[in-house]
Amino acid sequence: MIDIRDRVRCKELHAKIVSAEEAAAIIKPGMNIGTSGFTPAGYPKAVPLALAERMKNEPFKINLWTGASVGGELDGALAQADGIHKRMPYQTNDAIRKALNSGKIEYFDLHLSHVAQMTRYGFLGGKVDVAIIEACAITEEGHIVPTTSLGNSASFVQSADIVIVEVNTSQPLELEGMHDVYVPLDPPNRGPIPIVKADDRIGTPYIEAGPGKITYIVACDLPDVTRPLAAIDDDAKAMSAHLTDFLNNEIKNGRMPKKLLPLQSGVGSVANAVMAGMVESPYSGLQCFTEVIQDGMFDLIDAGKLDFASGTSLTPSPDGLKRMYANLKEYRKKIVLRPQEISNSPELARRLGVIAMNTAIEVDIFAHVNSTHIMGTKMMNGIGGSGDFARNGYLTIFFTNSVAKNGDISSIVPMCSHIDHTEHDIDVIITERGVADVRGLSPRERARVIIDKCAHPDYKPMLLDYLERAEKTTGFAHTPHLLDEALSWHTRFIKTGTMKVK
Repeated sequence: MIDIRDRVRCKELHAKIVSAEEAAAIIKPGMNIGTSGFTPAGYPKAVPLALAERMKNEPFKINLWTGASVGGELDGALAQADGIHKRMPYQTNDAIRKALNSGKIEYFDLHLSHVAQMTRYGFLGGKVDVAIIEACAITEEGHIVPTTSLGNSASFVQSADIVIVEVNTSQPLELEGMHDVYVPLDPPNRGPIPIVKADDRIGTPYIEAGPGKITYIVACDLPDVTRPLAAIDDDAKAMSAHLTDFLNNEIKNGRMPKKLLPLQSGVGSVANAVMAGMVESPYSGLQCFTEVIQDGMFDLIDAGKLDFASGTSLTPSPDGLKRMYANLKEYRKKIVLRPQEISNSPELARRLGVIAMNTAIEVDIFAHVNSTHIMGTKMMNGIGGSGDFARNGYLTIFFTNSVAKNGDISSIVPMCSHIDHTEHDIDVIITERGVADVRGLSPRERARVIIDKCAHPDYKPMLLDYLERAEKTTGFAHTPHLLDEALSWHTRFIKTGTMKVK
């Protein structure tokens, strides 16, 4: 067994160091298991792997609650062991995705800022029975020092009857001090969250626990398995350039300070590419108030353009992870990690005036956004935190390539096959073709701007034809639709493999 006693600085807790198998044995069928982890960062690995092995010999299921997506050693291993009954609130694992889209796992997709409070209230099928939290150390007082994410860890520890801490020796001790742990009181006792700028600190650098709260401690040396990011292609460069032009115009018209407002950027390759592209922008003195801190934000720090980033997770690519660890002493001066109910707080997004930038699967001509479902039925990943920021940001921008599947799918459609963000939340749509600023426009005005600025040339005539016929057929109704055709583009793709009319 790996010797972790030097990292468990509370000697009273040394007697609670056990094997992963012994810790996993305390978990019973049907329990609600809340774990650390937000994107493949800071998630427990040893205990879930031991639990999955136990499930293969002793079949049973649990309900898995996390911060967001996690690594394959957690939900992937448990899914392959057929050990998950219900999963929430966000996922990116192939085994999970296949299981939830074939009815083998029940999936509850919800706004990430809502999770902690809903679990504390017991809205989601009871309270947290067991919390499994990754740590880089345990303090002299028995408090938990998190690793590369915070997510819902603090709330899960507060609520759980059983707390298992995985002390991971692959995670550097220099992470200590990077966290700002603050768990708000629940209504009716909640006060304002006292953050007025991105670099404010209001909590503790550890999760409060104590020797009496921790049940078991397990050693682990498995690193985070992060995902590679796609290369920054011409479309991503074009979207980033369009964003810069748009923001320059906002500054010129007095709607934005020269240092902009705090940036929020969603997870994934497109979001990362847009942030990385800002390295070439004229902006400096930037701040981020966001969920995930990816390679693009490290690029901005290295370029001297980003002064501070507040998030809940460090989510670089494998190469970015090496760079982060190599420069952690410097990066920690400009980064803080918070619980996700703080990083994604609607109150704070509104107060700070966040520029919310997220990715869409498809956008319809009236500016509704689908960010979760393929062809209206198959769950991709989940809504994540995009809704927390889209509804409450100072400026809400969604990015998407104008086409997908080698041009056989138009990302601009007559009607979204699933809607996560309504027209009321969307200010700007950006594709590689251009920028549609839909603020202050009626639905029919929005439609023409989106078709003109964002649609691919292969689909622009088809979209305009649909709109004009819908207007005439409905007598120029407020939101004109041909209901027998509104989703015909999706059904045509399912039947023929393309949205184009052959």
